[in-house]
Amino acid sequence: EVQLVESGGGLVQAGGSLRLSCVASGFTFDDYAIGWIRQAPGKEREVVSCIGSSDGSTYYLDSVKGRFTISSDTAKNTMYLQMNSLKPEDAAVYYCAAVVWGPCPDLADYGSWGQGTQVTVSS
Repeated sequence: EVQLVESGGGLVQAGGSLRLSCVASGFTFDDYAIGWIRQAPGKEREVVSCIGSSDGSTYYLDSVKGRFTISSDTAKNTMYLQMNSLKPEDAAVYYCAAVVWGPCPDLADYGSWGQGTQVTVSS
């Protein structure tokens, strides 16, 4: 059974940093594209960042480029999202999600999801 467990969310002041972690189990980490998706109240989910499994490519939402960095530790089956220079508009529930083998997929194609971790940014 594929399981994804996020952690690392919390309350931070604008301009601060957080590092989110996603621990994966039940599958071979390298065989899945894994992404971070967020959803703010009243807004649709959006893909923030992703690492593709077939090509190792990375994707970043335009609004987080230069501030967020996605990385993975395959030995620990863990993916990270380092978030710097946080803005109030980054506040959301952040989800880790995965889909079997391929490049970074569209939002609708993610098949497995974690429970989410809340990020709150005060102005």
